Amino acid sequence: MPAKPLDLARYQPQTSFRQRHLLTLQGWAEEDILQTLALALRLKEAHRAGTALPLLGGKFLAMIFTKASTRTRVSFEVGVQQLGGRALFLSGNDLQLGRGEPIADTARVLARMVDGIMIRTFAQSDVAELAEHGGVPVINGLTDDFHPCQALADLLTFHERTGGFEGRKMAYIGDGNNVAHSLMIGCSKLGLDIVLACPKGYGPNPEYVRWARQNAGTRGGRVLVTEDPAEAAEGADAIYTDVWASMGREQESAERLRAFAGYRVDGPLMARAKPDAFFLHCLPAHRGEEVTAAVIDGPQSAVFDQAENRLHAQKAVMALLM
Repeated sequence: MPAKPLDLARYQPQTSFRQRHLLTLQGWAEEDILQTLALALRLKEAHRAGTALPLLGGKFLAMIFTKASTRTRVSFEVGVQQLGGRALFLSGNDLQLGRGEPIADTARVLARMVDGIMIRTFAQSDVAELAEHGGVPVINGLTDDFHPCQALADLLTFHERTGGFEGRKMAYIGDGNNVAHSLMIGCSKLGLDIVLACPKGYGPNPEYVRWARQNAGTRGGRVLVTEDPAEAAEGADAIYTDVWASMGREQESAERLRAFAGYRVDGPLMARAKPDAFFLHCLPAHRGEEVTAAVIDGPQSAVFDQAENRLHAQKAVMALLM
């Protein structure tokens, strides 16, 4: 089936948004995702033109970090300020959470003082509890299960490169981790085929695969999990990978190096994709492990466009939710 172009211009920003939080993309409809991507493109264009859009003037975002970060912290902090708001960095070690205060109490207190909360942490249940008790929008900046903001940036990058989603294919090679989960869910919501190639024992959570297949059954598209990287890469529009040992799993590095030995994205694997295929990686990357330097630093790489798009996708999320 030929690729179908998508006109994001028809998805107009509106004063009310149907979603209250961004916990996972599974709770968002296709229209919600497309409206967010459309606004992200407009915000990116305005930023490059030097046009200020103070959509969050006077708003405050609390940013809770119990996991280290480069892109998440910088993109949220800069993004909210570009929209006229302010960001408050809150390390998990500096909060009363670190001394045993219940998450529900922290949520209730912060909601009396700020207009939104972004949290980057370990347990998805912590994000859900903040949303349940806080009374202000909560944005999942990453958990062990999901990374929805990254998936929105990935989809924005894919659209910029291809112009649409239907009839196209995303290949993910490597660990079935939080990035893989959110990417799989996001692709399946938009009719974009996704094939994940993971070593035995390192595949995505079966429950989230079931979610994605249900989405694809409703929306169209295909969700396939295989152990064969060549099968995943064949005819793909984009090939995506991530580090083999995610944050918190560094002690498994030696074991994972052996398990993932055949899953490196290199020139021959990229050659199985379409001639104009591009390479994606959420970063940070380990050149020589999950990807060769020739690929990530070569002409097919879109990783720094993808990294920039975290800024614009998250600005859209904040503007629509807050």
